[in-house]
Parts: sequence; structure tokens; C-alpha cells
Amino acid sequence: MSAANHSATAILSGASPFLLGDDDLYQRWRDAKLENYPESPESLVVEIRDAHNPVAAELDQISRVCAKSNMAVYATSVGSQEDRNIARTLGERLGLRHLDPNMLADEDGITSLTVVEGKSGRGYIPYSNHRLLWHTDGYYNLPEHRIRAMLLHCVRPAAEGGENMLLDPEIAYILMREADPGHIAALMQADAMTIPANTETGVETREARTGPVFSIDSATGDLHMRYTARTRSIEWKADDATGAAVAFLEDLLESGSPYLFHNRLAAGQGLICNNVLHNRTAFTDDDSAPRLVYRARYYERIANTGWTRLTDGDK
Repeated sequence: MSAANHSATAILSGASPFLLGDDDLYQRWRDAKLENYPESPESLVVEIRDAHNPVAAELDQISRVCAKSNMAVYATSVGSQEDRNIARTLGERLGLRHLDPNMLADEDGITSLTVVEGKSGRGYIPYSNHRLLWHTDGYYNLPEHRIRAMLLHCVRPAAEGGENMLLDPEIAYILMREADPGHIAALMQADAMTIPANTETGVETREARTGPVFSIDSATGDLHMRYTARTRSIEWKADDATGAAVAFLEDLLESGSPYLFHNRLAAGQGLICNNVLHNRTAFTDDDSAPRLVYRARYYERIANTGWTRLTDGDK
């Protein structure tokens, strides 16, 4: 049976390693997940010979890396070529077709991340050279518009800084569940985390959004995570269990764990992932060649990267 069929069967039967009551399935999935897990960001790198036409073997390798770690770094030889179709083509070839048309994206749905005073001055940190705290993308989106995958393509890195740290949400889930299953129960509460309404010049541009941190995606059966460390962008449920879970997660993200990967994209490289936890250090630009990264957010997951591929679905 294919991984897709196993995933569909699992959804219909209600079986999931992410349900606290299903310990046998969880332990089987956990052991498969941790076996030969990448030990460094270098282990995530997949070379693509022709960025405009990736071949099947390269695409399959990206899928395989992402099936294990939910992220891969691709490397091309295009350097600082400003071609948005590189990101679009790679996404489409990996089953990513529906872009999230957020209000600050460019007309084609792909966002040019560079310093823009008009946007950074309104509090949109991705368009500044300031550090970005830990988050998953689209944590403020409605459930029907959840961001399941994301692609960052680096055209030009900053002169200094601009490094990302990355953490697979499934690893965060494992570490939290192993420490105390109560942490998972708390962060799966439907009212665990509220993102306040977004207001500009007295006008509400987005209503408040309340939901869990960890949830099981009803469309795929996979784990989904929404999170931000920005204190002004979040309200946590005021109970002891949620407070303890949030404190544990915050400590984990600052722990220096070997599962936390440091990565700085070079020109022509990109990160493709199932919306992993990430941050970004502050950076200094070269005024003659400022940092430019194309960002694409998708409503699909990367093809063939569901949890069943790690258990009996792909053996």
C-alpha cells in the first residue's frame, strides 16, 4: 500500500501517533523518526544541477530529506540571479501549487523579503534588518488557510548576519511529549493561543485568532504547529498547564539542542520545508547589493512527506 493510501486509512480510522492515547503507534513513529535523523544542516543539502528544470532524482531526494526532517536546503549554481520562477518551479514540482496571497506579498503571491522602510516602519519585522524571533509562518491565518509548506530562495545574502535557526516541529513535539505529555495536552487546547487583532491607524485589518499550538491536520493526518515568540503578538491561555508548556518550549528553543540547526543561505540556495520553526538574526546590508530572499507560502505540504512514510507506509 502506498504512503498516500496509508495516510488516508489512518485518517479514516482515527489512528495517529500525535494522539496522546495512542502510545504504541507514537512509539513506533518516534523510533522511525529519530533513527538516522540528520545531525547537521549540511545533512539537509540537496544539489540541483539545473535550477530551472530539477530532475526526478533531485526532487525525490528533497522529498526523502523532508520526509525525515520536514526541511531540506537546496543548492543551485544560479548565484544572485533574480528569477522568481526558480522558486515557483521547484514548489510546483514538489506538489506545492496554492500560494498564500497575504496582503504584503507581491502580485504573483511570492514575497520579496528585503528591507522596505514603509513596511518595517509599520511593524512588519521581515521587511527590516532586525532579528526575527522563533515562529512558524502564518500563525495568524485561519485554519482553512493554514501554511503547510514554505520556500525561501536566497538571491543575495546580507553582508553580515541574517542567519536562521531551524527546528522540526515533530522533534519539538517528541521532546515535549517525552518530558511531560501534559505539555502536549495543554498546547492542543482549542484556546491555547490567541493572536490579537491587527490594527493600523485605527482600522482593524485582521480579527483576533484563537487556536491550538499543536493540532492534527484533518486533511492529511500530519502534525501542524502554529507558534510565535513575539510577546506583543500573542496571548496564552491563563492556566498552569499552558504556562508550563510554553516555558518548556521557550527553554527548548534557547537550549542549544543538537536538533536546532544553524543555517545561513548563500546566493542560489534555498530552504524548502513543511513550515518548520525558525528565526533569523539581525543583519547588516551592503548598500550596493542589499539582502533579497523570495518567500513562497503554500497551503499544501511537500509531496510524499507524511508521517506514514516513516512507519509502514513506505517500507
